Amino acid sequence: MLSRWVASWWHLLRFGALALVVALSPSTYQRANRLTMAHQLHARSWDVLPWFTLLSALLSLVLIRIVLVSALSYGLSQYALEMVVRVLVLELIPLSAALFVALRSSLVPRSGVPEQALLQMPVATLSPLSLQRLQQALVPSLLATAFSVLALVALSSTVALVQAYLMVHGLSLWGLPGFTRTVGHVFSLAVTLGFGLKTLLFSLAVAVVPMAASLETAPPTHNPPDPQTVALQPGAVRLFLVLLMIEAASLAVKYF
Repeated sequence: MLSRWVASWWHLLRFGALALVVALSPSTYQRANRLTMAHQLHARSWDVLPWFTLLSALLSLVLIRIVLVSALSYGLSQYALEMVVRVLVLELIPLSAALFVALRSSLVPRSGVPEQALLQMPVATLSPLSLQRLQQALVPSLLATAFSVLALVALSSTVALVQAYLMVHGLSLWGLPGFTRTVGHVFSLAVTLGFGLKTLLFSLAVAVVPMAASLETAPPTHNPPDPQTVALQPGAVRLFLVLLMIEAASLAVKYF
Protein backbone atom coordinates (compact mmCIF):
# COMPACT_ATOMS: atom_id res chain seq x y z
CA MET A 1 0.00 0.00 0.00
CA LEU A 2 2.76 2.46 0.94
CA SER A 3 4.80 1.64 -2.14
CA ARG A 4 1.78 2.14 -4.38
CA TRP A 5 1.04 5.49 -2.69
CA VAL A 6 4.64 6.64 -3.17
CA ALA A 7 4.63 5.45 -6.79
CA SER A 8 1.40 7.34 -7.42
CA TRP A 9 2.78 10.62 -6.07
CA TRP A 10 6.04 10.06 -7.95
CA HIS A 11 4.04 9.62 -11.15
CA LEU A 12 2.27 12.90 -10.39
CA LEU A 13 5.57 14.75 -9.90
CA ARG A 14 7.06 13.30 -13.09
CA PHE A 15 3.97 14.15 -15.08
CA GLY A 16 3.90 17.68 -13.66
CA ALA A 17 7.56 18.22 -14.55
CA LEU A 18 6.99 16.84 -18.06
CA ALA A 19 3.94 19.04 -18.54
CA LEU A 20 5.85 22.12 -17.42
CA VAL A 21 8.77 21.39 -19.76
CA VAL A 22 6.48 20.77 -22.75
CA ALA A 23 4.40 23.88 -21.96
CA LEU A 24 7.52 26.07 -21.82
CA SER A 25 8.97 24.68 -25.05
CA PRO A 26 8.76 27.23 -27.93
CA SER A 27 8.16 24.44 -30.44
CA THR A 28 4.85 23.71 -28.74
CA TYR A 29 3.30 26.98 -29.91
CA GLN A 30 3.07 26.24 -33.60
CA ARG A 31 0.18 27.45 -35.71
CA ALA A 32 -1.83 24.24 -35.55
CA ASN A 33 -1.41 24.01 -31.78
CA ARG A 34 -2.35 27.67 -31.30
CA LEU A 35 -5.70 27.08 -32.99
CA THR A 36 -6.40 24.20 -30.63
CA MET A 37 -5.37 26.33 -27.66
CA ALA A 38 -7.69 29.13 -28.72
CA HIS A 39 -10.60 26.71 -28.98
CA GLN A 40 -9.82 25.20 -25.57
CA LEU A 41 -9.43 28.61 -23.93
CA HIS A 42 -12.79 29.73 -25.26
CA ALA A 43 -14.54 26.52 -24.26
CA ARG A 44 -13.16 26.35 -20.71
CA SER A 45 -13.00 30.04 -19.81
CA TRP A 46 -15.49 32.16 -21.71
CA ASP A 47 -18.40 29.71 -21.41
CA VAL A 48 -18.23 29.66 -17.59
CA LEU A 49 -17.04 33.20 -16.92
CA PRO A 50 -20.48 34.90 -16.77
CA TRP A 51 -22.08 32.17 -14.65
CA PHE A 52 -19.27 31.93 -12.13
CA THR A 53 -18.98 35.73 -11.92
CA LEU A 54 -22.70 36.03 -11.23
CA LEU A 55 -22.62 33.28 -8.60
CA SER A 56 -19.50 34.75 -7.01
CA ALA A 57 -21.08 38.22 -6.97
CA LEU A 58 -24.17 36.92 -5.17
CA LEU A 59 -22.15 35.03 -2.56
CA SER A 60 -19.79 37.98 -2.12
CA LEU A 61 -22.74 40.29 -1.59
CA VAL A 62 -24.03 38.09 1.21
CA LEU A 63 -20.61 37.72 2.87
CA ILE A 64 -19.82 41.43 2.62
CA ARG A 65 -23.18 42.29 4.19
CA ILE A 66 -22.62 39.83 7.03
CA VAL A 67 -19.14 41.19 7.76
CA LEU A 68 -20.30 44.82 7.66
CA VAL A 69 -23.27 44.26 9.94
CA SER A 70 -21.23 42.17 12.39
CA ALA A 71 -18.41 44.73 12.49
CA LEU A 72 -20.89 47.57 13.03
CA SER A 73 -22.63 45.77 15.88
CA TYR A 74 -19.29 45.27 17.69
CA GLY A 75 -18.06 48.80 17.00
CA LEU A 76 -15.35 47.64 14.59
CA SER A 77 -16.66 49.20 11.41
CA GLN A 78 -13.24 50.72 10.62
CA TYR A 79 -11.84 47.20 10.19
CA ALA A 80 -14.75 45.80 8.16
CA LEU A 81 -13.40 46.65 4.73
CA GLU A 82 -9.96 45.27 5.47
CA MET A 83 -11.52 42.07 6.80
CA VAL A 84 -13.60 41.71 3.62
CA VAL A 85 -10.53 42.07 1.42
CA ARG A 86 -8.42 39.65 3.48
CA VAL A 87 -11.03 36.93 3.86
CA LEU A 88 -12.98 37.18 0.62
CA VAL A 89 -10.49 38.31 -2.00
CA LEU A 90 -7.30 36.76 -0.65
CA GLU A 91 -8.66 33.42 0.57
CA LEU A 92 -12.17 32.43 -0.50
CA ILE A 93 -12.29 33.53 -4.14
CA PRO A 94 -9.08 31.76 -5.32
CA LEU A 95 -10.05 28.53 -3.58
CA SER A 96 -13.65 28.60 -4.83
CA ALA A 97 -12.49 29.31 -8.41
CA ALA A 98 -10.05 26.39 -8.31
CA LEU A 99 -12.72 24.03 -6.96
CA PHE A 100 -15.26 25.25 -9.50
CA VAL A 101 -12.98 24.66 -12.47
CA ALA A 102 -11.87 21.30 -11.07
CA LEU A 103 -15.39 20.02 -10.54
CA ARG A 104 -16.56 21.29 -13.90
CA SER A 105 -13.82 20.36 -16.34
CA SER A 106 -11.12 18.28 -14.71
CA LEU A 107 -12.72 15.75 -12.40
CA VAL A 108 -15.77 14.87 -14.46
CA PRO A 109 -15.07 11.69 -16.46
CA ARG A 110 -14.83 12.53 -20.14
CA SER A 111 -14.71 10.23 -23.10
CA GLY A 112 -13.34 10.96 -26.49
CA VAL A 113 -11.22 13.94 -25.62
CA PRO A 114 -7.94 14.13 -27.56
CA GLU A 115 -5.57 13.83 -24.61
CA GLN A 116 -7.10 10.55 -23.48
CA ALA A 117 -6.46 9.00 -26.88
CA LEU A 118 -3.01 10.44 -27.51
CA LEU A 119 -1.31 10.26 -24.13
CA GLN A 120 -1.33 6.50 -23.70
CA MET A 121 2.46 6.30 -23.61
CA PRO A 122 5.18 5.98 -20.95
CA VAL A 123 6.24 9.40 -19.76
CA ALA A 124 9.80 8.23 -19.16
CA THR A 125 10.60 7.50 -22.81
CA LEU A 126 9.87 10.37 -25.18
CA SER A 127 10.38 9.96 -28.91
CA PRO A 128 9.91 12.85 -31.35
CA LEU A 129 6.51 11.41 -32.30
CA SER A 130 5.36 11.10 -28.68
CA LEU A 131 6.63 14.61 -27.94
CA GLN A 132 4.59 15.94 -30.84
CA ARG A 133 1.54 14.15 -29.51
CA LEU A 134 2.12 15.62 -26.08
CA GLN A 135 2.35 19.11 -27.59
CA GLN A 136 -0.87 18.59 -29.51
CA ALA A 137 -2.93 17.04 -26.72
CA LEU A 138 -1.37 18.05 -23.41
CA VAL A 139 -0.57 21.75 -23.63
CA PRO A 140 -3.94 23.08 -24.93
CA SER A 141 -5.89 21.29 -22.21
CA LEU A 142 -3.51 22.22 -19.41
CA LEU A 143 -3.18 25.87 -20.41
CA ALA A 144 -6.93 26.24 -20.88
CA THR A 145 -7.67 24.83 -17.45
CA ALA A 146 -4.99 26.91 -15.73
CA PHE A 147 -6.05 30.09 -17.55
CA SER A 148 -9.67 29.46 -16.59
CA VAL A 149 -8.75 29.54 -12.89
CA LEU A 150 -6.69 32.72 -13.31
CA ALA A 151 -9.44 34.47 -15.27
CA LEU A 152 -12.15 33.57 -12.77
CA VAL A 153 -10.04 34.75 -9.84
CA ALA A 154 -9.14 38.05 -11.51
CA LEU A 155 -12.68 38.94 -12.55
CA SER A 156 -14.35 37.76 -9.33
CA SER A 157 -11.85 39.64 -7.17
CA THR A 158 -12.49 42.84 -9.12
CA VAL A 159 -16.26 42.43 -8.80
CA ALA A 160 -15.94 41.76 -5.05
CA LEU A 161 -13.86 44.92 -4.53
CA VAL A 162 -16.40 47.01 -6.46
CA GLN A 163 -19.23 45.52 -4.40
CA ALA A 164 -17.38 46.22 -1.16
CA TYR A 165 -16.90 49.86 -2.10
CA LEU A 166 -20.53 50.32 -3.13
CA MET A 167 -21.83 48.75 0.07
CA VAL A 168 -19.57 50.87 2.27
CA HIS A 169 -19.59 54.22 0.44
CA GLY A 170 -22.45 53.95 -2.04
CA LEU A 171 -22.25 55.69 -5.41
CA SER A 172 -20.31 58.66 -4.05
CA LEU A 173 -16.66 59.08 -4.99
CA TRP A 174 -15.64 60.77 -1.73
CA GLY A 175 -14.65 57.44 -0.18
CA LEU A 176 -12.36 56.41 -3.02
CA PRO A 177 -9.08 57.71 -1.47
CA GLY A 178 -9.73 55.89 1.81
CA PHE A 179 -10.83 52.75 -0.01
CA THR A 180 -7.73 52.62 -2.19
CA ARG A 181 -5.57 53.31 0.87
CA THR A 182 -7.14 50.38 2.75
CA VAL A 183 -6.84 48.02 -0.21
CA GLY A 184 -3.25 49.14 -0.78
CA HIS A 185 -2.47 48.51 2.89
CA VAL A 186 -3.79 44.95 2.57
CA PHE A 187 -2.09 44.28 -0.77
CA SER A 188 1.46 44.97 0.27
CA LEU A 189 4.26 43.70 -1.92
CA ALA A 190 4.66 40.48 0.04
CA VAL A 191 0.91 39.81 0.16
CA THR A 192 0.49 40.55 -3.55
CA LEU A 193 3.33 38.19 -4.49
CA GLY A 194 1.92 35.51 -2.20
CA PHE A 195 -1.57 35.96 -3.63
CA GLY A 196 -0.27 35.67 -7.19
CA LEU A 197 1.86 32.63 -6.37
CA LYS A 198 -0.98 30.87 -4.57
CA THR A 199 -3.38 31.51 -7.46
CA LEU A 200 -0.79 30.24 -9.94
CA LEU A 201 -0.21 27.09 -7.89
CA PHE A 202 -3.97 26.53 -7.65
CA SER A 203 -4.29 26.79 -11.43
CA LEU A 204 -1.39 24.41 -12.05
CA ALA A 205 -2.76 21.91 -9.54
CA VAL A 206 -6.22 21.94 -11.11
CA ALA A 207 -4.69 21.47 -14.55
CA VAL A 208 -2.09 18.80 -13.78
CA VAL A 209 -3.34 16.61 -10.92
CA PRO A 210 -6.60 15.27 -12.43
CA MET A 211 -4.99 14.57 -15.81
CA ALA A 212 -2.05 12.79 -14.17
CA ALA A 213 -4.45 10.66 -12.16
CA SER A 214 -6.57 9.80 -15.22
CA LEU A 215 -3.50 8.77 -17.21
CA GLU A 216 -2.00 6.71 -14.44
CA THR A 217 -2.31 3.01 -15.27
CA ALA A 218 -3.69 0.97 -12.41
CA PRO A 219 -2.75 -2.72 -12.03
CA PRO A 220 -5.40 -5.19 -13.17
CA THR A 221 -7.61 -6.82 -10.54
CA HIS A 222 -9.99 -9.74 -10.55
CA ASN A 223 -12.91 -7.46 -9.74
CA PRO A 224 -12.37 -4.21 -11.65
CA PRO A 225 -14.10 -1.24 -10.09
CA ASP A 226 -16.61 1.02 -11.74
CA PRO A 227 -14.93 3.05 -14.52
CA GLN A 228 -16.57 6.29 -13.38
CA THR A 229 -15.27 5.78 -9.84
CA VAL A 230 -11.76 5.16 -11.14
CA ALA A 231 -11.85 8.28 -13.31
CA LEU A 232 -13.29 10.54 -10.63
CA GLN A 233 -12.09 9.53 -7.20
CA PRO A 234 -8.27 9.31 -7.38
CA GLY A 235 -7.90 12.68 -9.03
CA ALA A 236 -10.46 14.27 -6.73
CA VAL A 237 -8.89 13.13 -3.49
CA ARG A 238 -5.37 14.00 -4.63
CA LEU A 239 -6.37 17.41 -5.95
CA PHE A 240 -8.24 18.37 -2.79
CA LEU A 241 -5.20 17.33 -0.76
CA VAL A 242 -2.86 19.42 -2.94
CA LEU A 243 -5.17 22.46 -2.73
CA LEU A 244 -5.39 22.04 1.02
CA MET A 245 -1.61 21.92 1.36
CA ILE A 246 -1.19 25.04 -0.79
CA GLU A 247 -3.79 26.95 1.23
CA ALA A 248 -2.32 25.78 4.55
CA ALA A 249 1.18 26.78 3.47
CA SER A 250 -0.10 30.20 2.36
CA LEU A 251 -1.84 30.81 5.69
CA ALA A 252 1.19 29.63 7.63
CA VAL A 253 3.52 32.00 5.77
CA LYS A 254 1.19 34.99 6.19
CA TYR A 255 0.05 34.60 9.76
CA PHE A 256 2.70 32.62 11.65
